Amino acid sequence: MMTGIGGQGVQLAAQILARAAVAEGREVMLFGTYGGMMRGGNTDATLVVGDGPIETPPTIAQAWSAVIMHHEYWEPVQQRLRPNAVVLVNTTVFDLSVDWSQYRLVEVPASDVAVDVGYVQSASMVMIGAYAKATGVVRLGSLIEAVERSLPSYRAQHRARNVTALEAGHGLVTADIAPAWLADEASVPTGSGARA
Repeated sequence: MMTGIGGQGVQLAAQILARAAVAEGREVMLFGTYGGMMRGGNTDATLVVGDGPIETPPTIAQAWSAVIMHHEYWEPVQQRLRPNAVVLVNTTVFDLSVDWSQYRLVEVPASDVAVDVGYVQSASMVMIGAYAKATGVVRLGSLIEAVERSLPSYRAQHRARNVTALEAGHGLVTADIAPAWLADEASVPTGSGARA
């Protein structure tokens, strides 16, 4: 699950993750929602990735992971997280007191890193680069290729900066904090057969 406020790139980031997973032979379903405001409203995405057919819509009761871009819409996501879920938090802007003891917290100063790479709008790319490294759900190379396929032609000039942001996020965290796939069989997801 991913959540943030409009303008943070949550929908684009989810689409890039989805395309990367498809390129690696996974089955994927993506469901995005957003509020009625262009900027500042809620924007959420649920992405289900599995190694076999996914037969129900991606409206899930519980998730094993979340990417939190902003604190504003954290609570609805929190209510749907399993115990010990991995949670990546954009610490640059997240401003709530939360008892993180029931989660595997990964702190990512995504907005700060995005500024450092010269493109503040790429904070969501920093986050999914970090997410890919922490979970191994997709490879960095697949994310980079998915950027090319996901950016509309009128945004093609931002490709290099988004790739730099992905790489920066990927370099921020330790690999396999919460492996999405079993180590001995890269195509078999841990848990119940699909990752949400």
